[in-house]
Amino acid sequence: MKWLEMRQLFPNRFVLFSVLEYHQEGTRRFIDEVEPIRAVADEDARTEFNQAGPGKLVYHTSSKVCVLRIRRRKYSRVRRKKTK
Repeated sequence: MKWLEMRQLFPNRFVLFSVLEYHQEGTRRFIDEVEPIRAVADEDARTEFNQAGPGKLVYHTSSKVCVLRIRRRKYSRVRRKKTK
């Protein structure tokens, strides 16, 4: 299902869905194909977002395009113990 269809099916709601297909442009990931799982109440959206497994996402359908910003983590330095 396309994001536009999802917006029509669940107007102005938070929705939990699986990401089926996406494309990336620079540091942005545009979600193209989704599989809806269920609508989420506004007050439960943060909890559902934190509990969503890999490949699942909670997003509000008021957005015309479903876009995620990719953040790169800086690698932390590994310190070795000095041998005596």
